[in-house]
Amino acid sequence: MDQARSTINKIFNGEPHSYTRFNLTQNMEGDNSQVEMKLSSDMEEEVGENGVADYSNRKSNGTPYVAQRFGRTPKNLCFMAATVFLIFIIGYLIGYLVHRKKDSAAGCIAPTVSVEGPIAHETGAAPLMDWDNVTDLLAQKLTTKQFESTFSQFTSNDHRAGSPADDHLANIVFKKFNEYGMKSWNDEHFVKVQDPPASGSNKVVFNGRTYHPKGFLSYSVNGTVTGAVVYAQYGDEADLNQLQDKNNLNIDLSGRVVLVKSGKISFAEKVANAARRNASAVLIFPGSTDGSFGRETQLFGHVHLGSGDPYTPGFPSFNHTQFPPVQSSGLPSIVAQTISINTANDILRQLQGPSSPTQWRDVLRLGGEKDVITVEVNNVLSEKRINNVFGVIKGFVDSDRYVIIGARRDAWGPGFAASTVGTSVLVELARSISHMVKNDGFKPRRSLVFASWSAGEYGNVGATEWLEGYLSSLSMKAFSYIDLDGVVTGQSNFKVAASPLLHTLIGSTIKGVSAINKDANLLSQVAGNWESSVLEPLKLDSAAYPFLAFSGIPSVSFRLTSDELGYQYFGTLLDTREKLNTVTQNSVAQLTRVAAQFAGHIALRLVHDHLLRMDLGRYEKIIRSRVAQINIKVKNVQRMQPQLLPKTLTVQWLISAYGSYGRASRSLTADIQNSDLEDIEMCRSINDRIMAVERNFLSPFVSPRESPFRHVLLGSGPHTLEGLYNHLNAMRNNDPNVDVDAFRDQFALATWTIQGCANSLAGDIWSLDNEI
Repeated sequence: MDQARSTINKIFNGEPHSYTRFNLTQNMEGDNSQVEMKLSSDMEEEVGENGVADYSNRKSNGTPYVAQRFGRTPKNLCFMAATVFLIFIIGYLIGYLVHRKKDSAAGCIAPTVSVEGPIAHETGAAPLMDWDNVTDLLAQKLTTKQFESTFSQFTSNDHRAGSPADDHLANIVFKKFNEYGMKSWNDEHFVKVQDPPASGSNKVVFNGRTYHPKGFLSYSVNGTVTGAVVYAQYGDEADLNQLQDKNNLNIDLSGRVVLVKSGKISFAEKVANAARRNASAVLIFPGSTDGSFGRETQLFGHVHLGSGDPYTPGFPSFNHTQFPPVQSSGLPSIVAQTISINTANDILRQLQGPSSPTQWRDVLRLGGEKDVITVEVNNVLSEKRINNVFGVIKGFVDSDRYVIIGARRDAWGPGFAASTVGTSVLVELARSISHMVKNDGFKPRRSLVFASWSAGEYGNVGATEWLEGYLSSLSMKAFSYIDLDGVVTGQSNFKVAASPLLHTLIGSTIKGVSAINKDANLLSQVAGNWESSVLEPLKLDSAAYPFLAFSGIPSVSFRLTSDELGYQYFGTLLDTREKLNTVTQNSVAQLTRVAAQFAGHIALRLVHDHLLRMDLGRYEKIIRSRVAQINIKVKNVQRMQPQLLPKTLTVQWLISAYGSYGRASRSLTADIQNSDLEDIEMCRSINDRIMAVERNFLSPFVSPRESPFRHVLLGSGPHTLEGLYNHLNAMRNNDPNVDVDAFRDQFALATWTIQGCANSLAGDIWSLDNEI
């Protein structure tokens, strides 16, 4: 009877005009379960100006085939009626025979599926749980009580990368992933890191007094340097430019020992800025004005202007790789060392020389030629074995596409905010989502990979080495990375740094988390005008940065914080639960739950929907702004310095490449709006085009060894649009180091990188609009 009913339905319902290919995929247990499509309730159908489509409520439409095949004449109607009657009789007889056969076997085999009503249309896709149900389930699983328990399991006073304590924590993470029913594995690397001398110490000598700091900066140049000390506040570009301003202080930094305080930018950037101005050494002291910060507190960090093992740049640190000795271009060329607040104050009180700028109120004098200081660094380079730990929750439709959620596990000392909180969020998200899959019927379309990194304190070494080792495997498979490092450091501000493709998703997530979480008061405050108050640039020392700028994977990093300078206890032995309680007014667990919900909502949204929620229009705005700046600057240089840039150099090709990207992104938006969400192959094809955008902004014309952060919009180096703009500024200022030929090469290659991204975004080769 069922077969007859199915046959009749096929005749009257027919098939849609557009051929749709469906694959009936098995679920994770291997059975071909009945699939029911339940569309998300909160996603809108319209596509906004920013090019982001909301897809969940759309349904595929089909025109009845029989209405077009046959006319409505009496003869045809009689023929149809006779055909239907004949099929009904045949089906009835078949059904009768089958029914008798089933009755005879009923005593041996019980029916496995009981179906009442019409059979749901099978598409091969996983049942789409209503989004409100997904977020409610996650909120129920994540509790402050559970976080308190997890904190205690991962709290450790000393778990430096490669140490027995680090391995112990790795084993705990691995066992938990196994307990949750996840497939788990380890990834081992042998990396070179620099530690303080095992015997003796580094030292600083000033006015006859010798200081022996216990803190250190990994990857500093070893040696002894003597020079006149000069104070430079935070050591960023603006501070150093102010010292060198010929119309004001006019201080020559060549050979000077630059004394700066921590904050605003990374240690590596401070040292690199000083090295570019021919300084001989850098001393860094804590920039805290908080009385609770110990006057002898030591700072720990690294000064590699990059990420990963700097002695295997561009390739992984596996023990079986045999490359000739090589060093990262991001290693410093000068000596660098940290000192305590007391040591810094002793030096600052004795400085002579010019008065400090009025806005630098913490010192009186900047230092003169007679304020000579000696810095000696004797760090030890050694090889360490580190372990990254992974667990995966496999998707039910596109299991080979995945979002990665990662957290640093190691720390210089207790590292509670630096690593314990993030690792706890990682483990709790893994537990909660795996329980949702096993017990609550949640079936993610794509996979979630959870990663616990080691050697994060040395410059995201574990994460970067994994990227370098599996870059070809990750290409077009990993579509997003969510960084959990330092997510709770305060309670008065919320900051997010991310790929522009994720900005719209971030905005909706802020609103969604604040709406369902009574603890998310901070998110509620920023939900109205979140972009101006929340967004910040992605920093070089974030683990999300190599994912984005080296691997072309859209990434996000976020933090609940207190002030602009950030959490002052990072890189010290004071990063404890007690200190974090102080800055959060004893609400660490509650804030951690909010952070976990924010990360969880983004991850689940990306693995839940038919099509990836990524905003292609954001990059169009960024490219337009950068191209406009370069166009104005080129014309300015051609007018003021015609011997450098001839009139034949035109920006038209770059403008055309921008136009190609805009047309391609709008074309894809139209394809999304007209897509059939039940067509798995179509959704996969569209998602692949979206995933290719970030990756195709990586310049194929530069070496990942020499310029690892190849992203032409968000990377660093002369190949980026920002690098081109800076080069034009140097031309305008008659910089003697200007290389016009190098600029023209980079200008052409950046143009073709953007054009290549537009071509890939357009899809098939016959869809390209070749206007250049």
